[in-house]
Amino acid sequence: MKKAKELQEKLGYKRKNFWKEFPKETEAAFDFCEDYKKFLSTCKTVRETITYFTKILSQKKFTNLDENDAKGKKVFRIARNKNAAMAIIGKQPVSTGVNLVVSHIDAPRVDLKQNPLYEDNTTNLGIMRTHYYGGIKKYQWMSTPLSLHGVVITKEGETVNISIGENEDDPVFVMPDLLPHLARKVQYSKKIGEAVDASKMNLIFSSMPYIDDDEDIKEAVKLQTLVLLNEKYDITEADFLSAELEIVPAGKSRDAGLDKSMVLGYGQDDRSCAYTSAEALFEVEHPEKTAIVYLADKEEIGSEGNTGAKSIFILDFISDLLKHNQEDFSSANLRKTLIKSQILSADVNAAINPNYPSVHEKENAVHLGQGVSITKFTGSGGKSGSNDANAEFNHKIMRIFNEENVNWQIGSLGKVDEGGGGTIAKFMAQHGAEVIDCGPGVLGMHSLYELTSKADIYSAYKGYKAFFKKG
Repeated sequence: MKKAKELQEKLGYKRKNFWKEFPKETEAAFDFCEDYKKFLSTCKTVRETITYFTKILSQKKFTNLDENDAKGKKVFRIARNKNAAMAIIGKQPVSTGVNLVVSHIDAPRVDLKQNPLYEDNTTNLGIMRTHYYGGIKKYQWMSTPLSLHGVVITKEGETVNISIGENEDDPVFVMPDLLPHLARKVQYSKKIGEAVDASKMNLIFSSMPYIDDDEDIKEAVKLQTLVLLNEKYDITEADFLSAELEIVPAGKSRDAGLDKSMVLGYGQDDRSCAYTSAEALFEVEHPEKTAIVYLADKEEIGSEGNTGAKSIFILDFISDLLKHNQEDFSSANLRKTLIKSQILSADVNAAINPNYPSVHEKENAVHLGQGVSITKFTGSGGKSGSNDANAEFNHKIMRIFNEENVNWQIGSLGKVDEGGGGTIAKFMAQHGAEVIDCGPGVLGMHSLYELTSKADIYSAYKGYKAFFKKG
């Protein structure tokens, strides 16, 4: 019996529970997630995330690559308030290849339409029209406290930052759901994905009319809303036409579980990877190869646009790193640099859900609390839309994690033919680099309140740090 057990341990593969295998790191994991929760609570939009990191980069003595006096080995670039890249130039030339961790900082949400405000004729309530962004379950957004974040550009060209619903004395907003007593025909007879039509996801914004004793005012509630907005933010209705205003869950990220071993919060897909990779980079000193963290936008809608991973942003940044390091920055050398590079596509994976275990294959699923996930492929069906990393790079990452005592596990996105999804990995691989997906598991992904393990968040941080050190 003893021999059989020894053989099982020697020859078999078994996930390691972080809390059992790394008990001395429990306090470090809890401490790390205190600032992580604050980050999640502060950074609910792409712009807020970029603002946060811009401030941190300055504190960490990184210099802006776009400024004439940019110098030193620690540099960064911000683009359109929606992209960021930060790098520590290594001992080896940049042209020998870089170690890059890329994550996305957008999350599923609900946007206000460009002309959002109207007064409902039936109820005389002030309403905001919306358009959802990314893959959401629409019913989850009904009858829950919501906040409004974003920017408005006034006719004078001034940028007005708006955040309503996060402070305790702020009002919150809601998309009221239909009561069950009257939902039999309108909702219960439909499939779950059709029960809430997008046209019903309108935000109740106000209810008090503008009072003028001398005049009966048409759309008085809408007028009162505009008056309040003008008094507080000096904006008019026309300013909405160019605005970017987003609706997200109101409130802070919280500890979850009686043992406080988990984090519940909005946007952990994929800001958990953005935070952990940046924190890992900030602790790297004199890496052998150039270490880069890239924060991308628009992953949730296919990485499109001039701030998505399909854009030229990261290529331009690496080209300018070559130039900054006084190396050949020609197109040919840039291509060769990318081909020699190694990339972790830092994105979360779906942890096995105890309420819905049938959509996963236990042996190949991510388990909460058992480390950062290494995901060889994503996609759907026959690995459609996947990067599918090669065995050599897959093994290299596992070896590095083992050498640096990183708690890790393998993971795939559900059973074959159950569904599927994609990441930034395939867009990064188009440049010829070695790429694999790597990130913590999440329960309730794309919901308003996603659940992660502090063990996995901390393990992701350790894993990215190990990659920068030994990749």
